Amino acid sequence: MTAAGGDATTTRFPAGETWRALYAHFRPHRWAVACGALLTLVGAATALAQPLAAKTLVERLGSEQSITGVLVLLTALVVLGTAIEAVGAYVLERTAESVVLAARRSLVGRLLRLRLPEAERIQPGDLMARVTSDTTLLRAVTTQSVVSAATGSLTFLATIVMLALLDPVLLGVTLGVIVLIGGAVALVMPKIARSTQRAQEAVGEISTVLERAFGAFRTVKASGAEDRETAVVHEAARQAWRHGIRSAKWQSVAWSSVGLAVQVSFLAVLGIGGARVASGAISIATLVAFLLFLFYLIDPVSRMVEAASQYQVGSAAVARIVETERLRTEQFSPAAVSPAVPAARRSDARPDSVVFEDVRFRYREDLPFVHRGVSFTVPGAGITAFVGPSGAGKTTVFGLIERFYEADGGRVLVEGEDVRDWPLAELRAALGYVEQDAPVLAGTLRENLVFAAPGASEEEIRRVVARCRLDALVARLPDGLDTVVGHRGSRLSGGERQRVAIARALLRRPRVLLMDEATSQLDAVNEMALRDVVAEVAREVPVLVVAHRLSTVTLADRIVVMDGGRVRAVGTHPELVASDPLYGELAATQFLATDQQGQAEQQQGHAEQPSGAAP
Repeated sequence: MTAAGGDATTTRFPAGETWRALYAHFRPHRWAVACGALLTLVGAATALAQPLAAKTLVERLGSEQSITGVLVLLTALVVLGTAIEAVGAYVLERTAESVVLAARRSLVGRLLRLRLPEAERIQPGDLMARVTSDTTLLRAVTTQSVVSAATGSLTFLATIVMLALLDPVLLGVTLGVIVLIGGAVALVMPKIARSTQRAQEAVGEISTVLERAFGAFRTVKASGAEDRETAVVHEAARQAWRHGIRSAKWQSVAWSSVGLAVQVSFLAVLGIGGARVASGAISIATLVAFLLFLFYLIDPVSRMVEAASQYQVGSAAVARIVETERLRTEQFSPAAVSPAVPAARRSDARPDSVVFEDVRFRYREDLPFVHRGVSFTVPGAGITAFVGPSGAGKTTVFGLIERFYEADGGRVLVEGEDVRDWPLAELRAALGYVEQDAPVLAGTLRENLVFAAPGASEEEIRRVVARCRLDALVARLPDGLDTVVGHRGSRLSGGERQRVAIARALLRRPRVLLMDEATSQLDAVNEMALRDVVAEVAREVPVLVVAHRLSTVTLADRIVVMDGGRVRAVGTHPELVASDPLYGELAATQFLATDQQGQAEQQQGHAEQPSGAAP
């Protein structure tokens, strides 16, 4: 497993724990597996009857008796056994696919509900590899390996019994050879497991590297880094190849050992058995039957070796899947949650919208605190702006309100109730969140707009498109709202992506709107228009913004100044300029610079507007 920080750890579970994990995947399909195993056993039983029929055939040839009935019986056994085994194989293959489907559904459902710290700890590419390649390996071990071990063992024991009845001396020769070579096979099984696990980790690393490159595709190209990124992927692929080849080498040793054991046994039985026929200890028919049983012994021995090999391969995948299943997830109510305001929180005299009470928080235990006793109150409708230098903890405020993270101390209240006491789905249904990088998902523009409000009507969509100045974009796109916007919205500009993100949040009709520098990529004309929209929304619900532009800050009804993980001051723009030196410095430098840039963009936008165009 490759962690986000680059640390790689290899986990090997004890055999008992691995089998318990396997049984958890196997259990819902146990009756289908039992049916497939039974059919396989019946097919194997018909195969075991064939040497006895051949023995009878040889004896009748020697006594000049009719062989027609024996030939018919032998033919029927061959055809019937083949048909039954084919049906059994189909049942097992179908069940194996069902196991994979169930595992993938379970993993995907769990991954999308991971707590944010867990999702940030492991590379996305590695998590994707667990859903794809690891579950494919699980397919073999949960059905084929189990059935092969069971049917192979029973068939092996039945064959040994038949050989013992024919001639115990020749059986002793056969078992001696099998035990000798089987011991060598057992030594290579752990090597198969280690090589396979390392190969799977390397496959996860390939996915991680590719996900990183495609996630910053333009940056890769602009930096001329194609060759370097290609070399990184090639190295990861080479590691997967190297470990895969090593696993294949040991698996080939195991498989060739099976053939070697049977061939050496065959030669030993042929030599010693021939001597026993010559001495009169056994008949030629018995020797023929024994050799045929020895030939059929290849199948159960191969199944047992295959089962052991698949178990070693699959146990590596099982360990990675179990690790994923143990990651902490968020707990949602199984029922769908409506964003409608519950009666208990619908009172006109509802308490303050958002309150932080001496909140302390850090992202990990080995990192310093980001919040060191943050306290502030957002009383109700209006705009509250959070300002401060980089690293002051402004964006973390939103993460704690959304319960992406849990506070280490203090309380976060939304509408008078601790966020930890809210049903999580209900809490997030009450919040609208516009992230700093304004992510747009692959799909159509319509799908992105209704992503947080899938039940929105056409009229609601049309209204929010107009409010966020997206109507010109919709008119320009070839298929309007149903135009595919590309991977991460690659066919949209940065400003268009931000407007889509704002429209998506507004379409949710939130009771509290969180905006993390949501207008940073907008030109001044569009920013002014959206500022009016935000001001309109703020008359109805609280709007919390992380702001860097003076135009946004001066619009705020209250400003919270943060520095070093604490709230330094709260007030309006004129009050803070007069009373807080840090805010005055920010207003004179950072805010002023961005505001001057915005004014320049606004002037340029007016100059480029065609005559008669509406501002």
